[in-house]
Amino acid sequence: MNVRGIAVGSRRMTLVAGPCMAESRDLCYEVAETVKTIASDLDIDFIFKASFDKANRTSVGTARGLGMEAGLEILESVSRSLDLATTTDVHLPDQASVVANHVDLLQVPAFLCRQTDLLEACARTKKPVNVKKGQFLSPFDTKNIVDKLRSFDAAGIMLTERGTTFGYNMLVVDMPGLEIMRSFGVPVCFDATHSAQRPGGAGTSSGGNRDQIPALARAAIAVGIDALFMEIHPDPEKALSDAATQWPLARARELLEGLVSIDQTRRRVIC
Repeated sequence: MNVRGIAVGSRRMTLVAGPCMAESRDLCYEVAETVKTIASDLDIDFIFKASFDKANRTSVGTARGLGMEAGLEILESVSRSLDLATTTDVHLPDQASVVANHVDLLQVPAFLCRQTDLLEACARTKKPVNVKKGQFLSPFDTKNIVDKLRSFDAAGIMLTERGTTFGYNMLVVDMPGLEIMRSFGVPVCFDATHSAQRPGGAGTSSGGNRDQIPALARAAIAVGIDALFMEIHPDPEKALSDAATQWPLARARELLEGLVSIDQTRRRVIC
């Protein structure tokens, strides 16, 4: 899959990262600039991610974002100024063509992964599409998502694992499922931060355990993935969304150095 010259699934890992929500221009630039430097130093590809709208918040009273116009303007500014590929969520079919004019990769949220009209609208833009596997799906079920997108002539397809519902407010990650998803002939991404969530576990918001992120990411990379998704924030505790599971920007280099080392070792062993 090609995303603005980035060959996802090639010889090196792709990092999809940024704050959960495009809270402000300054926040997006701070994260994008810092992570771009780290990615360059580690010789990995980097796609910047931020959401202009969090349409599936647990509570009606929590922040959703700056809105489409302001959020997309920030993403386009970051892309242009820092020469970065960008991605964001698309929630409705009629958003797809608008969003595609501003970002390089369209992302379909997990809860919407089976929405045929949304998948078709994203595919018709001729921008590559990343679909997050619903917490309610088995890895085998994602073949139907791939088949749908292929039938709509999608320019590129990636599947993202973000954990599977296990009882109330809990997620588990099926590591062998990553290989099942890759068997459908598309790149597979692992969302390390959302996989550490406890959906709705904080009552009016999702809780989670940030300390689980390194172990989950190490395990997924050892199994074999093409891309790693992480939400990164300078001050996670003050983040307007996913405060429990965004990774601290100050600790990003240390974590990524270890993960890239595992990825490089795995690739040498397989080759």
